[in-house]
This record gives sequence, structure tokens and C-alpha cells, in this order.
Amino acid sequence: MTPVDTSVVSHRLTAQQRKAIVAGAVGNTVEWVDWAVYATFAPVFAGHFFAGGNDTTALLSTLAVFAVGFVMRPVGGAVLGAYADRKGRKKGLTLTISLMAGASIVIALCPTYASIGVLAPIVLLLARLVQGFSAGGEFGSSSAFLIESAAPGRRAFAGSWQQVSVGLGSLLAALMGTILNSTLSDADLHGWGWRLAFGLAGLLGLVGLWLRVSVHETEAFSKISAKPRRNPVVAMLRDHPKAALRVAGVTIAGTLIYYVWVSYMPAYAHLATGIPLKTALLANTLAMVVFIVLLPFGGLLSDRLGRKATMTMFAAGFVVFAWPAFHFLGNSFWSVFVIELIGLVLIVGYSANCAVIMAEQFPPEVRTTGIGLPYALAVAIFGGTAPYVTTWLNANHLGNLVWVYVAAAALIGVAVYLTMPETKGKEL
Repeated sequence: MTPVDTSVVSHRLTAQQRKAIVAGAVGNTVEWVDWAVYATFAPVFAGHFFAGGNDTTALLSTLAVFAVGFVMRPVGGAVLGAYADRKGRKKGLTLTISLMAGASIVIALCPTYASIGVLAPIVLLLARLVQGFSAGGEFGSSSAFLIESAAPGRRAFAGSWQQVSVGLGSLLAALMGTILNSTLSDADLHGWGWRLAFGLAGLLGLVGLWLRVSVHETEAFSKISAKPRRNPVVAMLRDHPKAALRVAGVTIAGTLIYYVWVSYMPAYAHLATGIPLKTALLANTLAMVVFIVLLPFGGLLSDRLGRKATMTMFAAGFVVFAWPAFHFLGNSFWSVFVIELIGLVLIVGYSANCAVIMAEQFPPEVRTTGIGLPYALAVAIFGGTAPYVTTWLNANHLGNLVWVYVAAAALIGVAVYLTMPETKGKEL
């Protein structure tokens, strides 16, 4: 194992490093705008792609296509991760954003079911599969690029911007939906407004592409670019199985609790307390804004205290907080907001760290694959199922046990984080 460097490391970012971090973060924000705009406008465009005359059936079909996109994320993590490990982070990032933006433009221009029949949902499905494939490759490529572009003493700070950009992308997609809903008539929104949203997302992708083309390749990849290498997926699984399992283990608690807090909590508060859903969603959105602002500070804390300490604080905090969070949840805005906020402040400990911890597990020749594939599998298995499990518990009158589900995931996190090696200061 590569020894940890305990000497003084650089904490200053050069102008080139700052440019690389900005380009990586902005490009990733654009990537996630394209990903999130589908869910934002699914109720609007569903009837254009699926026949049957039933709005609910059309929406369910559209959301099924959304779910299928998650199936492609591990595939993208493996294939595009291997591409970035062979050809470079810069080429990997330009490919992922090109695929994501191109698919958005295809959806924006695709004729409706009334015009081309069954070809319409087929095109929608293929476009969403491409976006899922792209999203799977994006996390590993962007994480490796940001970490490798940072000063040694600012790697967690740089990596935190990966999650900042994911949050900003989702918020921008929601903001786009709010603006178009408030400025367009219902007929215009359903007629062409949703196409405008996908078109704008695709055009933003060109901006992200330009930024990514303009930056230099990372030094870590440049040093090994001329060396002969085996297939990165095979090399990662054969030579670094413990590191791959550690990435999956690190992800379990973080992705499960994140999805419960962000995706499930507003609906749970609405069902359990009777608070209007729009009020619960507003509390969730405002807490998310605070969460995004705090992420870089969480990265700075990790660069000072270490990865194990900050990750363990996140998981141990939820072991303690899970029961009171669900027990004391009330039907007022402030009750939901405070509980959302406390949870998301704790989640900063995971989200500010996840990119850097995963990147520090692997050598450069398999780093993108090592991050992308295990992470995507863990997200699909544990994060993707969290809303379903919590909804099933609530539907079967077991909603009072959701806190046990959260606390159990947090306990797994404590065990993983306490037993993993500290990687702060490790040479990349």
C-alpha cells in the first residue's frame, strides 16, 4: 500500500488548478441539469410519448423510462471509466457531457406519438439510456479530474465541488421548471415549453463542453499516459478488490440516507403530519441551499481533520439523530425545515468527502473505473431502492420503523469509516 505522506503539503491552489476546478464543477452542474430536467418535466411531456388517453398511465410509463436510466449507470461507470483511464480525464469528461447534452437535444426535437407512433417512446427510451450511461461515467471522471487537479492539501475541498455541482444542477432544473410554469400558459407549456427546457439544457451542455475542452489534462494521468496498461476494469477487480469493496461500503450509508432525506422526507412529512406537500418541499429546498453552501467548508474540514473523522461524525450523528428526527417531526414549516437542515448538515460529512476518499483508494491507471463502477452499483442497489423501501414501509403501516432503516445504514457507515485507512496526505 502506498505510504501516507506526513510531510507538509501544499494548501494553495494555482491559477491553473482553480481554472480546472471551475471547469470541472461548471461542466458537472450542466451535466446534472440535463439529467434532472427529465424528472422535472415528466408530468408535462408524458402524454406526448405514450398513447392510451390516460395521464396517469402515460406518466408512469415516462417514470419507468427514468428508472431504466439508472440501470445504465453501472455500465457507464465501467465503460466510460475505462475510457477515461486509457485516454485521459479530459477526453472522458468531454465525451460524457457530449452524450448527455446530445440526448437532451434529441428529446427536445423528437416528434410525438401522434406523429410517428411507437417510434416516439423508443427514441425517448434510447435517449434516456444514453443519459444514464453518461451519468454513470460522469461521477468517476469528474471526481478523478477534480482531485487530481487540486493541491495536495486541498483535495477534499476540490472534491466537494463535485457534489456542489450535482446539487446546483438539480436546483437549476427545478428553477427552470418554476420559471416556465409561471410564465407560460398551460397550453404553451404542454405544447412547446417542455421542448424549450430540454433544448436549453442541451445548449448549456455546449458551454460545459467548451469549458472542458479548454483545460489541461491532469498531471497524475500525464505521468502514466505512455505506460502500457491492461483493461482498467480487469485491473481494478484483480489488483484492487479491497479498494473497490471499500468504495461500495463508503457509499452505502451516504447514498441511502441522502435519498431518504432529500427524496422521501417531504412526502413522509406530508403523509405523517398532514403538512401541505408544497410547504414540505419548500423546507426541503431551502435546507438544500444551505447544504450546498456548506459543502466546500466540509471539504476544508476534511483537509484539516482527515477523512475518517469527518465521515464518522456524519454516520454517528445519524445513529443518534434518526429516532428524534422522525419522532418529533411536526406539521409546521419550521419543524420540517429544522429536521431537514440538521440531517443535511450531517450529510455534509459524507458528500464533501465521497469523491476524495474514493479517488485516494486507487492509482491513476484505474482511478476513474475504481470510483465509477463500485459507486454506481452501490447507488443503484442502496440509493435507488431507498424511496421504494421507505414507501413500502409506510404503505404497510410500518412508517414508524423508517428511523430504524436509517439508523441501521448509519451503523454500517460507522463500521466502514472506523476501519478504513486514513488517506489524507496520501500520494496520488
